[in-house]
Order: sequence, then C-alpha cells, then structure tokens
Amino acid sequence: MKSLIAVLVLSAALPAAAGAADFPAERILAMASGDWNKDGVLDLAIVATADEDSGNDSGLYVYLAKPEEGRLTLALSLPNTVWGSPPIMAGQEPELAALANGSFTLVTKNESIGRDRWRQTLTIAYRNFDFIVAGYTFSSYDTLNPDGGSECDLNVLTGKGKALGQPISGQAQFVLLKDWKDGIARSVCGLDN
Repeated sequence: MKSLIAVLVLSAALPAAAGAADFPAERILAMASGDWNKDGVLDLAIVATADEDSGNDSGLYVYLAKPEEGRLTLALSLPNTVWGSPPIMAGQEPELAALANGSFTLVTKNESIGRDRWRQTLTIAYRNFDFIVAGYTFSSYDTLNPDGGSECDLNVLTGKGKALGQPISGQAQFVLLKDWKDGIARSVCGLDN
C-alpha cells in the first residue's frame, strides 16, 4: 500500500515539479514521501540533478500536499545545494528517507572515488512553517590510513552529540535549511572545514 501511495504522490507531483522547479522526471535521483507538516496527508521531497551542461550540483525540492486543491505545491526549492553534479557516479548518489516522526533525512556521500570516503546525513524537520536542520551526522575514513577517519553525531537543536565516541557540546541552534552551512556543525564536531 505504501508503494502505491508513493507512486500516486509522485505522479501527482511531476507536473508541478516540472513547472515549478523546471526539471524533467528523468533527473530525479531520490525521493521520499511522508507527512512533513503533520496534517495527515503525504508530502514529497525530491533530489534532482542539475542540467548536465550547467556544472551545478543537484538540488532539493520539497512539496507539501494541498488536499483541498488535489495537488502538491512547492514549499522549498534549493537548487545547487546537494553535493554531486552530473554525471553522478556509483557510490555518490544522494539518498532521502522519511522518518516515523515526520522528519526526513538527506544523505550525501562519497563511498567510491579517491582515498577519502565520507557520508553525511542531515535530519530535516518542519517547524514554524519552515524546514530546519535538526540533526547532523558525519563519518569518514581514509582507505590508505586506518587511523584517518572521523565521526560525529550532533543534535543541532540541543547542541549536544558525540564525536569519535566522546561527548561534545555546542550552542543550541534553530537553523533554517535554506540557511544551512555544513561549517555550523563541523565546528562543533571538531572537523576541519
């Protein structure tokens, strides 16, 4: 049943997506549906590649359902903000996943190219009629140096977390997704910028 709902949500979103965000369906890399604004109706988040000739990174597009209108509307458009420009290589595909609490995660990664491998997850929540970054998780490793890795898991809203297994604490922050810079969390985590 969930897959049927996702297909229906996607098919309803594509005409709006093409017009509002100006990308064709074949450029969609990842999608997730969930009730972001907790109104009882499924919403949609999409990561789509930039135009291959532009050299830009991919973008995140979030739609909220308008059941009274029978459609999804673009609530957030962040082109050129998701790491990875076309062509996307294996091991570098972004991921989206809906969480049971109504939030969703956006994963970017490099798990295939070069010696420095990494994976970053943003937990995104809908608060006060906008999308915020509630959590940040980062892990990395060096394929040639077994001691060259790092890891951090930070609750951005409380400023508390763990880095390399040790407790860390920073300033509690309420950061809108559209204003997010990775350096906000990386500095608390002690990761080089």
